[in-house]
Amino acid sequence: MRILFASHQNALGGFLESLRHELPQHQFEASGRFAGFDTLEDFDVLIPRRSVVDRQSLRTANRLRLIQQCGAGIENIDVQAAKAMNIWVANVESHISGNADSVAEIGIYLMIGLSRDFRGITSSFLNSRVGTPQGLALRGKTVGVIGLGGIGRALVKRLRGFDVNIIGIKRHGHRQAQEELGIGWVGDRTEINKLLRRSDYVVLCLPLTAENRGLIGRDAFGEMKHDSFLINLSRGGLVDRAALQDALTTGKIAGAGLDVFWEEPPDPKDPIFQYNIMATPHIGGVTDLSIQGIVRVVVENIKRLENGQEPLCLRQ
Repeated sequence: MRILFASHQNALGGFLESLRHELPQHQFEASGRFAGFDTLEDFDVLIPRRSVVDRQSLRTANRLRLIQQCGAGIENIDVQAAKAMNIWVANVESHISGNADSVAEIGIYLMIGLSRDFRGITSSFLNSRVGTPQGLALRGKTVGVIGLGGIGRALVKRLRGFDVNIIGIKRHGHRQAQEELGIGWVGDRTEINKLLRRSDYVVLCLPLTAENRGLIGRDAFGEMKHDSFLINLSRGGLVDRAALQDALTTGKIAGAGLDVFWEEPPDPKDPIFQYNIMATPHIGGVTDLSIQGIVRVVVENIKRLENGQEPLCLRQ
């Protein structure tokens, strides 16, 4: 089979080479771009990564049988158009690959970096100062986790050791989630403002949907504490960029930790980064544990396709 990886050859820490090693009988090709491809003609499998797979691009497919995402996000894939063409769409759920664990860890990294004033630390080091800046301890603070799926649950598990108060938002089954996770309070989507008003850290762990796009905008920032931090571990589209810049400029919030952005890759010269933003280049899930887990699932699904079996984690 011919398999197209719609990204650079060496993206995701050697992910493509791992697939070649596990499946030497198949032909793998990289598009050579951060995202995107020219055509799907004569390919059996597409691994889109961050590419847009819409109805128009699917028209170039003459034998495509599987669109296999190498992560959880499928918001750029027209699943219904693929279904109409009898093309399977599958992802790799974060809780089975180790991705959720890795993303949760980067979330804690961002929380600690902002709390301990990462900019002030760098300045003190460069100017030969010791014993400054004074930071904030996590103990006793309230962390509001919006989205209690795989990543949110992994984050809750890791936060327990920091003696923080944890509250959350879950769209469905919020009472059950509160009981299962043993956390202080869990509300549904209509109660998000209650979480924003109480939280010292607001952490986004939910997928990007049409309903959620721009979820954290001017109104949401208006509800947050002036000394609180926003952490986005999910998708850049959840946050209104202009509203974020305004919130940072006017002191509506104290800072933000971002592993995802409104456009990727982000422009490092974007003036928003002059403010108190601790940014990482969408590496939350790029660890040895996560990549190994993703490779395992993708290899299994390609083998299933080869043997005429239904893939795992179908999204249609």
